[in-house]
Amino acid sequence: MKILVINCGSSSLKFQVIDAETEELLAKGLCERIGIDGSITYENVKDGKDKVTTTPAIPNHKVGIQLVLDALTDKENGVLESLDEIGAIGHRVVHGGESFSAPAVINNEVIKAIEDCADLAPLHNPANLTGIRACQAVMPNTPMVAVFDTAFHQTMPPKAYLYAIPKEYYEKYKIRRYGFHGTSHDYVSSEAAKFLGKNREDLKIIVAHLGNGASISAVKFGKCIDTSMGLTPLEGLAMGTRSGDIDPAIVEFIANKEDITVHKVLEILQKKSGVLGLSDELSSDFRDLGKAKEEGNEDAAVALDTFAYRVAKYIGSYAAAMDGVDVICFTAGVGENDKDCRAQICSYLDYLGCDFDPIANNTRGKIAMISRDDSKVKALVVPTNEELAIARQTYELVK
Repeated sequence: MKILVINCGSSSLKFQVIDAETEELLAKGLCERIGIDGSITYENVKDGKDKVTTTPAIPNHKVGIQLVLDALTDKENGVLESLDEIGAIGHRVVHGGESFSAPAVINNEVIKAIEDCADLAPLHNPANLTGIRACQAVMPNTPMVAVFDTAFHQTMPPKAYLYAIPKEYYEKYKIRRYGFHGTSHDYVSSEAAKFLGKNREDLKIIVAHLGNGASISAVKFGKCIDTSMGLTPLEGLAMGTRSGDIDPAIVEFIANKEDITVHKVLEILQKKSGVLGLSDELSSDFRDLGKAKEEGNEDAAVALDTFAYRVAKYIGSYAAAMDGVDVICFTAGVGENDKDCRAQICSYLDYLGCDFDPIANNTRGKIAMISRDDSKVKALVVPTNEELAIARQTYELVK
């Protein structure tokens, strides 16, 4: 069965086609600037063909979906003879609230539940629904599955997900920690166990999903018991442009001092903080910061030091929460590719029994052990593949 994976943003649409039986990636691409002037990039991976970029008008997501399907069935460059080969469509949905602890076949009830979570993810859930409805309009008889970023974290106990605020705010508004990047945390922890030849249900695993957005999870015997992101993806680690954990009183303090609204302060915390803010707006790209640090830029050095220190602190707290740790996984853009960042984080972890191997750490973009063979705690690089994870979960529900 071939699965079409859709990741829909407010003005973009990422897609992949994956053969569910072989897990082979057949095609991938991206529609951008939907509703503006439009652009679609398409790559036939199966036949090793070059990327093709065109700039058709894409006034809405329905047109974008149709252009994707046209590209996939194109006689010269397509990977499908007909749309009948698509057995199901898997949709990434950012927020499932407390309604979903697993993927769900999309029906009217599921759509209503996704709508009800829109105020928890106002930038994402409406866009995800737009993609779902666009696919329904073009392929009404094809089964569709929603895979939620928050679902994997629904196994957290109340002591981990509740905030120490009046309980009525949880009861009335469902204010609690939800966590994000769940599909990645699930996939990476599972792949790490396979790589080590063990069952995930026998391991205590910490996954560090480190990219421009970054989060950490504690996966104890196959279930997430804590994660760093909260009600929104703003909580937790310092990130590319997000502040992560701060004293909440800072919001009012800045608003009063700068004579700006709370909304404006939150915008600053979302878009102008993190390593971008720490580096005095030099860059939110860790590659730029690494180069600047080598050239003697003190702000860049402090930004990278702060990021690594925060990651190490979370790893330590999650080792305590699980009463130990067996495996620490680094994934996502920074975690998979930045050996200096990994080395800096691991320099804090000797006390856990993580015997870091600087030679093995000279790797990127592939699964590898970066601790010594006899290390008590194994450190791994594990590339994430959220699209494959979505395809797997979609296939399991519809096959």
